Amino acid sequence: MNTKALHKISYGLYVITSRKNDRLNGQIANTVIQVTSEPPTIAVSINRHNLTWEFIKESRVFAVSVLCEDTPLIFIGRFGFRSGRDSDKFEGIDYRIGETGAPIVLDNAVAFMEARVTREMDVGTHTIFVGELVDADIVSNKTCLTYEHYHQVKGGKTPKAAATYIEETKGEKR
Repeated sequence: MNTKALHKISYGLYVITSRKNDRLNGQIANTVIQVTSEPPTIAVSINRHNLTWEFIKESRVFAVSVLCEDTPLIFIGRFGFRSGRDSDKFEGIDYRIGETGAPIVLDNAVAFMEARVTREMDVGTHTIFVGELVDADIVSNKTCLTYEHYHQVKGGKTPKAAATYIEETKGEKR
């Protein structure tokens, strides 16, 4: 089986955020989908070992910032390859607190959506959190960053905790 066929599924790249008491956290994800239009509902897939998962599980809220194509790799690395257990990912980042109390990242954002969790599904290594939107808006008219662009143009990598991680065999390139 050629699992690289999975790379042909179209994805974007997003910062998923949440809060736990007075602490904020966020991570990069590419698995965000609109589930329904009435009521407007979205879903995110988050690894059970990530701090963001703990925050969403407890607070029952999350926000999604859709990243623009010119988002620097260093910004993606801050939210995608560092743990909020070890650093404050929001230090020096433009964000605001949304209606639910979740942080909304504005740096490099094209749009944002903020949701309250209505359902969740355990899918092994990840949980799919389904949330009804409480707020959403367009931040800029820039082009959205696709996962394909992130890999092929920017040379971005996929962390092992990502829903789309596929282990490379020796000598193989993505």
